[in-house]
Amino acid sequence: MKTNRICLVLMLTLALSSICGAEENSTPQQVFDGMRGSFKADKAKGVHVKYQWNLSGPNGGDWWIDVEDGKFTMGKGKIDNPTVTFITSDNDWVAMCNGKLKGTWAFMTGRLKVHGPQSMARKLDEIFP
Repeated sequence: MKTNRICLVLMLTLALSSICGAEENSTPQQVFDGMRGSFKADKAKGVHVKYQWNLSGPNGGDWWIDVEDGKFTMGKGKIDNPTVTFITSDNDWVAMCNGKLKGTWAFMTGRLKVHGPQSMARKLDEIFP
């Protein structure tokens, strides 16, 4: 179990730094808007996963992405029955996305919580490189 958690942390660190590509002064909304352009439909074929983000802070809120067999929808708010949920602050999410905060450190210090199967959390990096 501990090995699985370490693998998840390492994969999230790589995934978060590559999918977001955020500027230092970005907002979470700008991060999610930027993810739209990086979607790889071929990597999402046969994938059915719902991602939820719960971000605290002044620019926080809830965002979701629903990947369904090569297509995705994205929005602000909550999605029913998410497969993977990421919980962190708005500032920490942007910092992880722009490389100022390591996902590993955020996870180990409790600043990032991830609920759901690690295989689906890792898939995020393939679908939104």
